[in-house]
Amino acid sequence: MATMKHKMGRMAFSKAFDVAYNKVGKDRQKGMMDIFNLAEKYIDNLGMGVDLSGMRACLEDENSALNKYICRIIDETDEHVLKTFLLNFLYEAMFCGTKVMHEAREKYQCNVPWLILMDPTSACNLHCTGCWAAEYGNRLNLSIEDMDKVIREGKELGIYYYMYTGGEPLVRKDDLIRLCEMHPDCAFISFTNGTLVDEAFVAELKRVGNLYLAISLEGFEEANDDRRGSGVFQKVMHAMDLLKENGCLFGTSIAYTKNNIDYVTSDEFIDMEIQKGVKFSMYFHLMPVGNDASPELMPTPEQRIMIKDRLRKVRAMKDGRGLFCFDFQNDGEYVGGCIAGGRNYFHINANGDAEPCVFIHYSNTNIKKNSLLEILQSPLFMAYHNNQPFNDNHLRPCPMLENPDVLPKLVHESGAKSTDLQSPESVEHLCAKCREYAECWKPYAEELWDDQTGKSLPGETVEPPKKAVNQ
Repeated sequence: MATMKHKMGRMAFSKAFDVAYNKVGKDRQKGMMDIFNLAEKYIDNLGMGVDLSGMRACLEDENSALNKYICRIIDETDEHVLKTFLLNFLYEAMFCGTKVMHEAREKYQCNVPWLILMDPTSACNLHCTGCWAAEYGNRLNLSIEDMDKVIREGKELGIYYYMYTGGEPLVRKDDLIRLCEMHPDCAFISFTNGTLVDEAFVAELKRVGNLYLAISLEGFEEANDDRRGSGVFQKVMHAMDLLKENGCLFGTSIAYTKNNIDYVTSDEFIDMEIQKGVKFSMYFHLMPVGNDASPELMPTPEQRIMIKDRLRKVRAMKDGRGLFCFDFQNDGEYVGGCIAGGRNYFHINANGDAEPCVFIHYSNTNIKKNSLLEILQSPLFMAYHNNQPFNDNHLRPCPMLENPDVLPKLVHESGAKSTDLQSPESVEHLCAKCREYAECWKPYAEELWDDQTGKSLPGETVEPPKKAVNQ
């Protein structure tokens, strides 16, 4: 429960934001720097190693990508939405929550995450080709009481940031809005296919201010609709227009494969995102999860190097396009490798099973039987805690994709079982699909890491290793 000091701090932050925001209309640069000064006080106290002086220099340069990005957020975001985001994400999640989270880690000697990912439902209004979420079946749901329990217990451990996936979370849009009302101090993001976004729902997003969307895209219309169904792309474009017109914060979620990687990193695609109002873009490497997965669609090593360099250039402070994009597989160096197993996050499926990762469908705990602390101290999660990082080379972070010998040991030693109710997959079968990929990627990753190019700053472009050039 929030202390009086905590509540007073939130009120002070809120008032300081109002003063700074009011200056934006009169003097954009001055108002923006006042907002940064406000945030800096809290970020600096976290000891996160953020280069605040570098960020300040970029903000002071009106031609920098960071300056343009912040200006675009201010220009295109509703004041209430922006204020709520900063209060909940910066003050609650990053400042207050992070302090409590670190204290809990020390006290309980286990991983305590910064965010929790939940599946409100396994149901979906689409039938996308190759979607692993459908493997769970389509009639599972977490009750609003289940989700409220997770959030209440989470806040006791310092967790104020929650994500939803599925299934299609917006099948439960009324419940998601209700949870925003029940927990107005938390920040929520929902992955969505975008087809259920309408004017009434956008009005609710604007009203509560603490729920943001990450809309799935596979590329332009032909590629997107080939997987998701005819007409879906145009529905997504309409949803983006509604969200932008109403000043809502939203981004995209992009799964990249051997076939679509060039399209989803092209100038045309990124310019389209910016024009539509997208503020962030999360890129996910194809994971061959499920008995019917297609590992042949995983990117080649050359393609993986390309997207790593390309996304860093897009978000570069000097020559970026004002879009913050990140790649969970290629940006492992900035978060110390694998973030799963409660280290920074974990996943709760629509049956209530607590899984270390959204792509790792094994568990021996369930939120309907176990508290969050019991889950984080369970054998599987402690196996993650005791073995992370799984590789000192953070360009090879995953215990499945790049280190396929690791995950089977964790699963068997902890006694975890498959959570797939439709077609259970053995961990050996899953990791066998990654073995060839891991061996092919290893020499590229090792050369990049040995040359310390993998430790370059976010936004810096690195040259491919000689192996990639010669082949």
